[in-house]
Amino acid sequence: MEITQDMTISEKLKILTDAAKYDVACTSSGVDRSNKGQGIGDTHACGICHTFSADGRCVSLLKILFTNECIFDCKYCINRKSNDVPRASFTPDEVCRLTIEFYRRNYIEGLFLSSGILKNPDYTMGLIYETVWKLRNEYKFFGYIHVKAIPGASEDIIEKVGFVADRMSVNLELPTKEGLQQLAPNKNYTNILKPMKQIQMGSGRLISDGKEGYQIVTRTGRKNNSKFVPAGQSTQMIIGATPETDYQLMSVTETMYKQFNLKRVFYSAFVDVNHNIDSPAIIGPNPMLREHRLYQADWLLRYYGFGVKELLNKEHPNFNVALDPKCDWAVNHLDKFPVEVMRADYYTLLRVPGIGVKSARRITVARHYGMLDFNSLKKMGVVLKRAAYFITCGGKTMIPLSMDQDALARTLADTDRKQVYAIENDTTYKQMTLMDLGLKQ
Repeated sequence: MEITQDMTISEKLKILTDAAKYDVACTSSGVDRSNKGQGIGDTHACGICHTFSADGRCVSLLKILFTNECIFDCKYCINRKSNDVPRASFTPDEVCRLTIEFYRRNYIEGLFLSSGILKNPDYTMGLIYETVWKLRNEYKFFGYIHVKAIPGASEDIIEKVGFVADRMSVNLELPTKEGLQQLAPNKNYTNILKPMKQIQMGSGRLISDGKEGYQIVTRTGRKNNSKFVPAGQSTQMIIGATPETDYQLMSVTETMYKQFNLKRVFYSAFVDVNHNIDSPAIIGPNPMLREHRLYQADWLLRYYGFGVKELLNKEHPNFNVALDPKCDWAVNHLDKFPVEVMRADYYTLLRVPGIGVKSARRITVARHYGMLDFNSLKKMGVVLKRAAYFITCGGKTMIPLSMDQDALARTLADTDRKQVYAIENDTTYKQMTLMDLGLKQ
């Protein structure tokens, strides 16, 4: 371990932004907050994320670690205590100054703050709480703040952070207890799931009910009207470091959404930065393509009404790398097609490849006012190069429909080939870092 001393804030920034790049759990804000003329910054539900908000604006977060020093020795982590890498730590005031100065220059719209574990979880979370409290109360910053909760930290400090942050997240790290024990022996599922349950249930102290569950004892006497983690929580899983199938991964995801009411589950394709782990779960030519398919399936769970067992099973445990999960499902359920768009209900329309949430809603409204045609569907956002194989419109087809599974799968794979090529050859867009701006102290 190389411990650096007397570093400038720019030197710390370079180390601690690079150290944070493997944490992907930045997401839309989902909350509104105005500064009411008493501070700087505000937060809109339209979204703070890596690249684009819901209204099309390109936005960004200051994404840093508070420190990359760590007492744990997780095999997959570049910041593990046994690695010989430059170490740095911010002070609370340094994080506040960076956030404010970058915001004033219009470089960022919010803060994503994670950390290695310095001394112990409570000590580190205490520093994070001090940082965010100062941003809110001394620097009057009302922008979006996403904080990573550290497993093992006390309920009291988690509660305090929850009243000053917009979103909190606790990394699940690996999908199974066995994988966690193998690659992160200092961590355990109890310490990970307990703060997730506390964030889900709200402020207060968790008391075991004696049946492997918890009840919340809410504190009384709060004198302010602060909301507890108003934008909810998310988590992240590393995929490919342990041999779980896509079916196992998505089953864990479905359970997390149902039991902890998460806003998002993020998937991070395993990168063997320490060159010390075999990767038996890499499926297909590129782990990034597998990650892409998992995100597509995640979207189907959250917005399209699919269940994991509809998409995968023990006999078919992994996604088709050549087809997106929705198209793959449709090709394997041709008995449910074609769908007549003038009569099908909303949830049936959602099952059609090329019809999304917005276009399905537009169809259900527009057909009350007259007959639709394929040109109308295209204007509503329907991707006809996919949907045309699965729909009729007023009893008519756009192209001759084929019930040949193999031929249809090949045709649909061709429509997706450009996107797959970009993922496999690493030509997709990447997150901009603050170092790209050529900043100097």
